[in-house]
Amino acid sequence: MAKAYLVGSGIASLAAAAFLIREGGFEGRDIVILEEQDREGGSLDAAGTPETGYTMRGGRMFEIHFDCTYDLLSSVPSLDDPSKSVTEDTFAFHEDFAWNDHARLVDAEGRIIDAHAMTFSERDRLELIRCVATPESHLDGKRIADLFHPEFFATNFWAMWCTTFAFEPWHSAIEFRRYLNRFVHLFKTFDSMSGIYRTRFNQFDSIVRPLLTWLTGRGVRIQLGTRVSDLRLAAGEALTVEAITCERGGRSEETTLEAGDLVMVTNGSMTADSTLGSTTAAPVLDTTSATGAWQLWETLAARRPGLGNPAAFHSTPGDSTWESFTVTTRNPRFFEQMEKFSGSEAGKGGLITFKDSNWLLTIVLNHQPHFRDQPEDTFVWWGYALFPDKDGDFVKKPMSRCTGREILDEVLQHLRLEERAELLDDALVIPALMPYITSQFLVREAGDRPQVVPAGSTNLAFIGQYAEVPDDVVFTVEYSVRTAWTAVARLLRLDRQPPPVFKGGHDPKILIEALETLHRR
Repeated sequence: MAKAYLVGSGIASLAAAAFLIREGGFEGRDIVILEEQDREGGSLDAAGTPETGYTMRGGRMFEIHFDCTYDLLSSVPSLDDPSKSVTEDTFAFHEDFAWNDHARLVDAEGRIIDAHAMTFSERDRLELIRCVATPESHLDGKRIADLFHPEFFATNFWAMWCTTFAFEPWHSAIEFRRYLNRFVHLFKTFDSMSGIYRTRFNQFDSIVRPLLTWLTGRGVRIQLGTRVSDLRLAAGEALTVEAITCERGGRSEETTLEAGDLVMVTNGSMTADSTLGSTTAAPVLDTTSATGAWQLWETLAARRPGLGNPAAFHSTPGDSTWESFTVTTRNPRFFEQMEKFSGSEAGKGGLITFKDSNWLLTIVLNHQPHFRDQPEDTFVWWGYALFPDKDGDFVKKPMSRCTGREILDEVLQHLRLEERAELLDDALVIPALMPYITSQFLVREAGDRPQVVPAGSTNLAFIGQYAEVPDDVVFTVEYSVRTAWTAVARLLRLDRQPPPVFKGGHDPKILIEALETLHRR
């Protein structure tokens, strides 16, 4: 019986394992997931306790046309109600707690800005339309800033766009264009964020845990603490993996593949080398170690042409670093004051961005509880900043050198909230500094990301954020799931392929609504 070896235990590998079972007819016992770390889930992580503080490096947003993700999760029962699938639970949660943001942007004086107005000039509109209409092949090596004049980056549209999706002006124009085309149907509700979907809990609890339960219940094996250091490739023009070399428990071991065996590699990692701080300590950045996901890709790309260029994504961490923070408190006062300030119940308000802040801070109050085991008397909220290398407006040093308490102090002073000292004293704040978190957005050229199934491959596929899928957008769960489904369908030559990427720009009604949005004043 053929076996499948999946490198990494992020959502791409978990999805690939599920598709191998559901679509490819594999038995779970014939699937092995090899994970370097001591936990599963990759970048969809979340953990903690009320006593030590909860933490999550990020929170993924969804929308109605994440067709691959919803198809996958329609087969996975919810842990809270096994009679419902995870997809059904997500849709039901959206019905009850849809976002309707009334405080999307806040100015330097702590006042809510009218974010309904995009504040575009005619030049902004023309440049945006020109970007959308430019063929992707003409944007190789170009930054977003190469396509727009500086005033564009002061508009309300850009403030909302960059903080919703984590774009910087120096990021790839190719990725920006893809996002504009992929999410054109969300333009009309961009200020209220009502087209955004969230899971009931954080994504580890709502997606990873039920998916792990489903997979392990079918016999899928997960080997933690196992670093894949090399793949031995067969001689000749065909791309065939003959053996896998792993480092485990201080020992090196090689697994020889049989005919029909498959290997799927999550190449690269957007959360590699991320570090956590605490309420009283800043995170200490260290990018000197070679994380397995990057090292393996470098090894393979150096050996065979057509396997991408990892240096395009991990060689300039200064262009891809930002910082998030998770706040845990048993004092309900912050939630009460924020609900009054924003005009929205926690879980229904969406993102709040301090447009003029030096760090470009954004916070969000999720529906409580945000962790499945979170007690009723505990409250957790989350925030992030795109410019952690700049001095704060109130705390006069870079965010990356701030303790959790200092980061919270900066937020509270932007909000001009009462009881600041009490709110500071009652909170546990865990910052997370991530040097590669937007590396998938860095300037690239055609071929820098390998194809999911490279030319000539007989049993090797690449999955995750650094494999190439035409038209779809990275930094989404949907992208990872799509690469997984594509890998399984192509390697096994299945008739059923992933659904096509939704293209709202082909719908005249959506285009008209988008153009009307661009003219809001």
